[in-house]
Amino acid sequence: MNRMWSGQAFSVSHADDGKFVGEGLRAFFEYRDLGIAGATGGQFGAHVIRAVPGRESPAAWHKHDLAFQMVYVTRGWVVFEYEDSGEHVLREGSCVLQPPGIRHRELRHSDDLELIEITAPADFATHDADAP
Repeated sequence: MNRMWSGQAFSVSHADDGKFVGEGLRAFFEYRDLGIAGATGGQFGAHVIRAVPGRESPAAWHKHDLAFQMVYVTRGWVVFEYEDSGEHVLREGSCVLQPPGIRHRELRHSDDLELIEITAPADFATHDADAP
């Protein structure tokens, strides 16, 4: 039984125990759940996301219904475009805070892209959006 502290349980995730699955939001990415959603009752989510080599983004504009979304690139590079901010090349060590509801799209990425995404809540709706 997991003891809860302020609605959260202790959680540890190791890379050698983690499994990447292709059942996430985008078919050109694979996702490894870090156990944060389960430990926080869904208040927060965290994934390691990596590119599926040879698969490209359709570069579709979209937005998310969430309170917080942060992306930190650990390997490779990715190009995002954001409303009112334009294109940004994020590479190893880059971090972006995507405000709630901001329209954005992923334009392209390296085959070795890997990033960490942290969200609140863990599960959220994604909607297609018109270009800004």
